[in-house]
Amino acid sequence: MFSYFFVLMAVFTRILPHPWWNFTAVGASLLVFGARRSPKFFLLPVLALAATDYYLTVFAYNYPFHVQFYLVTWAWYLGACWMGWALLRNRASAGRVVGAALSASTSFFLASNFAVWIGSVMYPHTLSGLATCYLAGLPFYRNDVLSTTLLTSAVFGVPVLARRMAEEWHRRTLGGANAA
Repeated sequence: MFSYFFVLMAVFTRILPHPWWNFTAVGASLLVFGARRSPKFFLLPVLALAATDYYLTVFAYNYPFHVQFYLVTWAWYLGACWMGWALLRNRASAGRVVGAALSASTSFFLASNFAVWIGSVMYPHTLSGLATCYLAGLPFYRNDVLSTTLLTSAVFGVPVLARRMAEEWHRRTLGGANAA
């Protein structure tokens, strides 16, 4: 149930005004959803985030909506779920969680900026234009790496930390009672 709530939180982190570029729960929510749900449900977060893309484009930014501009993003949403399923399902470790978060952020940065470069006239279709496109995306990439890594680490790490603290408290409590 938490994974569904987390996707809903990701939707709200995109819709609600926030002062930091691209500091959202999208990447983390997709990794968590993939790790905790069966692949047969992966279209649910993709559809929720696609609806968010539509809402933001049409109503928040007042641009016309063209499906072809979002296909790479929607494919990435699905891929991030698969990444969570493949890397984190039943075997999440600190290294795997950080690796998945970095992989998710980096793959989105590379794919989305390439799609902008190839599919628009915003940047010249030269190697220099591609480099300029990637450089322009760096502030967004930085915040996406931070948000995805922090949130994914918290979702997987807090329960482990809480369990270890409870075990230690239980050990000390029982140990103190047995010593008396």
